[in-house]
Amino acid sequence: MTTEVLVVGAGPTGLVTALWLTALGVRVRIIDKTAEPGTTSRALAVQVRTLELYDHLGLARDVIERGRRFVAANLWVRGTKAGRIAFGDLGMDLSPFPYALIFPQDEHERVLIAQLAMRGVEVERGTTLIGFDDHGDHVSARLRRADGTEESAAAAYVAGCDGAHSTVREILCIGFPGGTYEHLFYVADVEARGGVMDGELHVALDDADFVAVFPLKSARGARLVGTVRMDAERQIDELGWDDVGADVLARLGIDVRRLNWFSTYHVHHRVADRLVKGRAFLLGDAAHIHSPVGGQGMNTGIGDAVNLAWKLAAVLKHQAPPAVLETYEPERIGFARRLVATTDRAFTLVTSRGRLARLVRVHVVPRLLPALFRARLMRRLMFRTVSQTGIRYRESALSAGRAGAVHGGDRLPWVGDNFGPLSSLAWQTHVYGAPSEEVRKACASLGLTLHVFPWRRSMRRAGLVCDALYLVRPDGYVALADRDASAETLERYLDTRGIRLTRAAQNDRRVT
Repeated sequence: MTTEVLVVGAGPTGLVTALWLTALGVRVRIIDKTAEPGTTSRALAVQVRTLELYDHLGLARDVIERGRRFVAANLWVRGTKAGRIAFGDLGMDLSPFPYALIFPQDEHERVLIAQLAMRGVEVERGTTLIGFDDHGDHVSARLRRADGTEESAAAAYVAGCDGAHSTVREILCIGFPGGTYEHLFYVADVEARGGVMDGELHVALDDADFVAVFPLKSARGARLVGTVRMDAERQIDELGWDDVGADVLARLGIDVRRLNWFSTYHVHHRVADRLVKGRAFLLGDAAHIHSPVGGQGMNTGIGDAVNLAWKLAAVLKHQAPPAVLETYEPERIGFARRLVATTDRAFTLVTSRGRLARLVRVHVVPRLLPALFRARLMRRLMFRTVSQTGIRYRESALSAGRAGAVHGGDRLPWVGDNFGPLSSLAWQTHVYGAPSEEVRKACASLGLTLHVFPWRRSMRRAGLVCDALYLVRPDGYVALADRDASAETLERYLDTRGIRLTRAAQNDRRVT
């Protein structure tokens, strides 16, 4: 087969899936039924964990230069500021990118498309998936091109990244339970003036209205997400800017000078019953959709993409058994369900028309949040949650052991110079301190690159143990944490899971 993975859908999730697979030497084909990439700025937030993953491909700096950093979020209630949380100082010792980034999705997609093109892969526009059959050892897909002609295409696997109305999900007959929020919402890109046009995120709550103000690259540019007036919701086909909740905008002092783009939409919260069926997988919005609270949606899809891509590559390159693909669903669906549940509760609170919700929104929240924001532990927890650096897979079949505060399944803690080797996209061993001769010989025998970092006190604060052994997966998560740094434990981990490493597949660069 000339195609090993057929990627259906060329939004951020599909593009990252194709890009990561291509970087790992997998032959991909990526199709999308639209004639051209999106031209409006839908998803905006690029979270810390996404930037870390992009850095593995050398992509983070380009995205950062094109986007706009924002390091603080503000909460307003009835026109009065109720609290502010600064993210930059909280993440300084947690990540090389201690901030979120505002980068409109249409521009984001163009960067990913260009990166794919540099690797010789073009998105096949106007190409629709009609159906596919799983033959057990491969998949045969039926495609319709833009000119109406049809073709049959074979692939080893199908990655369904085709959005909330996923054709892949429908073909697989996988349920997509959930619901729709009662409010009708609007999204608008504007040029405006006012005190809140300061490059920070602002969220405003009122008795009946809600609006979030996201800064864009230009000094006066902003993305507004808010509620449509109750009396206008029945006329959805005729809605315009005059139908938004203007009172809350006025209380924030937002003077809109120009409207560049406006749309209305319903917000849904759903998670697919399963993410894997045979040789087909669901990722991104095809697998889960939720409220815009926290800017998590696109980033969760990108996390799906990286998680699946390295596993597909390992199986296709005969470096791992097909059983490794069985870890994709349990690692990702649990997080998706928790995310939908937590954002659902938060979104219901800030948008519900109920009397109790209004009471909490305008009386309890202004008193409670300032106290929470003053507590460093709470601010740190919020940073880990929103940044997605707190995502972990401790219950996965690929996770084992503990050394210090770090368990198998945790994201590798950042200690200043240990993320560089992750650009190899390969299995690797880290020792913070001095490895034993036994460990050195075992790594050499296994074809496993050993990275040694001189011990520093900051490493203990990050949860690491001096001289312990940490086996790191290709996506930067710890697979095995072994306080005793036993070569036998390392060999047994790889052997029992069928992980086969060859020096030709590894990056021999060592960090000392």
